[in-house]
Amino acid sequence: MIEHLRLYRDRLPAWVRDWLDIIVPGVQIALIALVAWALNRLIRHALHRLERHYGLPPKLMVPLRGIARWVVTVAAGLLVLGRLGVSGEVLWTAFTGFAAVGAVAFFAAWSVLSNLFCALLIMAVQPFRLGDDIEVLDSAEKPGAKGRVKDINLLYTTLEEGEGEQRRLLQIPNALIFQRVVRRWPGGGGAGAAASVDIHESGVQPWKPQG
Repeated sequence: MIEHLRLYRDRLPAWVRDWLDIIVPGVQIALIALVAWALNRLIRHALHRLERHYGLPPKLMVPLRGIARWVVTVAAGLLVLGRLGVSGEVLWTAFTGFAAVGAVAFFAAWSVLSNLFCALLIMAVQPFRLGDDIEVLDSAEKPGAKGRVKDINLLYTTLEEGEGEQRRLLQIPNALIFQRVVRRWPGGGGAGAAASVDIHESGVQPWKPQG
């Protein structure tokens, strides 16, 4: 079939062949852009359904959408460069160079990236939520940082301790939370609420004096 197309092309006038050398790559680039746009919308729709079905937090879905969008965009860009005549060897050399630089940057920024990854885990697994009282223990015997969860971002979990003039905010790196024992009181009830919840859930009635 390709041979027939070449024979048919050779029979065309020279000015038509010159225009074909421009039109055909242009159509191919337009098709690549169209497919990339449709794929981005499909991935966004799938992630939206996943978010609604499993009740995932928006802070978890935003980076996932960004990663998917960049992967599709980079793949489409490489295909467009190939249609424009850039050789595969040049593209592979550029890709390996960027990959090497990315690997070095990854290890250099490991502490920041570990906090980002742990933030995604906190938002997905939800070991605690906003409004809970938690205590991040250094060990089972030593007390640690304690307070009410006020914010969870991609780098830190912010705790509020004290009231009034004694009110302070503690910012704990997310990676540190996964390296420590965390004591949690749901709903910010403190130790007393936790004890009442334990009694209620166990079905044991508190002792009352007779008479």
